Amino acid sequence: MATINSILGELDTSELGFTLTHEHIWQSAAGVNATYPEFFDREAIVERAVALLREARDEGVRTAVDVTTMDLGRDIVLTKDVAERSGVNIIAATGFWTDIPRIFWGADPDEVAALFVREIEDGIEGTGIKAGIIKVASNDSVEDGLTPAAEVVLRAASRASRQTGVRITTHTQAPVRTGDLQVAVFESEGVDLSTVCIGHSNGTTDLDYLTGLAAKGVWLGLDIYPGGPAPQSLDWEQRTEVAKQLIDAGCADQIMLSHDWCVIKPWGSREAQEQVQRRNPDGYLFITRRVLPRLIESGCTQEMLDRIMTDNPRRFFEGS
Repeated sequence: MATINSILGELDTSELGFTLTHEHIWQSAAGVNATYPEFFDREAIVERAVALLREARDEGVRTAVDVTTMDLGRDIVLTKDVAERSGVNIIAATGFWTDIPRIFWGADPDEVAALFVREIEDGIEGTGIKAGIIKVASNDSVEDGLTPAAEVVLRAASRASRQTGVRITTHTQAPVRTGDLQVAVFESEGVDLSTVCIGHSNGTTDLDYLTGLAAKGVWLGLDIYPGGPAPQSLDWEQRTEVAKQLIDAGCADQIMLSHDWCVIKPWGSREAQEQVQRRNPDGYLFITRRVLPRLIESGCTQEMLDRIMTDNPRRFFEGS
């Protein structure tokens, strides 16, 4: 066993339990929460998050990895409040999503890595709350290559991970094989690929791409559910079929399932946000209520699903 940073302090990996490895509690944008606090009903957000996570806990969820970074409006105090009141372990992230602030676009990766290390070792924004995972993101295609800013962040994450031992999780566009670009950088930086989860890998049905990543030694984050309804976005049944195909291909010990859910998705109009909520009334329980039963129907055993939802996240964080 090992200990990792959680919102409420050090957490033994034996206490992780059923873990959702790529979620969000709240999102906005860098600086918005502090600059325009009147734009949000903070207490309503906390109460809704607590209610949803308590419901998830009642149905077996024990840990959620909140991969909200500062450019996504990370509010570490709000998230701590939710962790304290919900009874669910929450792990916070350092790093960046795709809204990398301009000041970092041409930075030295070592300078950026030092910021990530500070949030891991000393705490986030003076709170003493330490990050337990490094989140990075890119939407680039193999044909176009990485943007310079994305490469800076990937190299910074690599160096911070090597220095601290904290794991890396990523956002990708699977249909354009972004994961291949990310892995190439991690390899060039000497990262142990078993400490990396390539996220949003269930956004494609390209099994050659996915099994190729697995062969490199990374974890595959099957962490967009329910998916749809955007054009060319796989629906939840297709995403679950991808999971089953990976299991059948011998990759069961390298996959982790999650939703990329958020209490309120701040994209588009209020009507669009309400449509997102209506499409997934189960919230953080969609996998529990829909995906896992479908995998059982398709021939997976309960023991296999326990390995994927409980043992695999523990092994990811332990390095075993």
